[in-house]
Amino acid sequence: MDIVYKMNANLKPEDVQNVFRSSGIKRPVEDRDRIQRMIENATLTVSAWHDDKLIGLARAITDFAYCCYLSDLAVSKEYQRNGIGKQLIERVRSHLGEEVALLLLSAPTAMEYYPQLGFEKTDRAFLIPRTI
Repeated sequence: MDIVYKMNANLKPEDVQNVFRSSGIKRPVEDRDRIQRMIENATLTVSAWHDDKLIGLARAITDFAYCCYLSDLAVSKEYQRNGIGKQLIERVRSHLGEEVALLLLSAPTAMEYYPQLGFEKTDRAFLIPRTI
């Protein structure tokens, strides 16, 4: 399978909605305008493509100097377990360099996945949850 990875590609909200739906990640997939804002306001995206189809996405917000929040990591269900998520994270990390910490909030179902990719579990995070 030939997968192409793109940095900061022009993403269409409907393609991102489809990846989110297929991946099982909980995002506001019925709100196209909100998805569009999520794309527009990300400072860094790495996307995975099979032919002309978006199949994976890492979306992040960063200062490129100290920290980066990985806000989305999603791979379409039929492409999962092929190392695509790992590649997306590796490409984000490579672009950021070694002086930038990468952090994320994990879904309960992915708690065992992230340590396999080099993330350390921490109990020092705080959250004010969104209301909608």
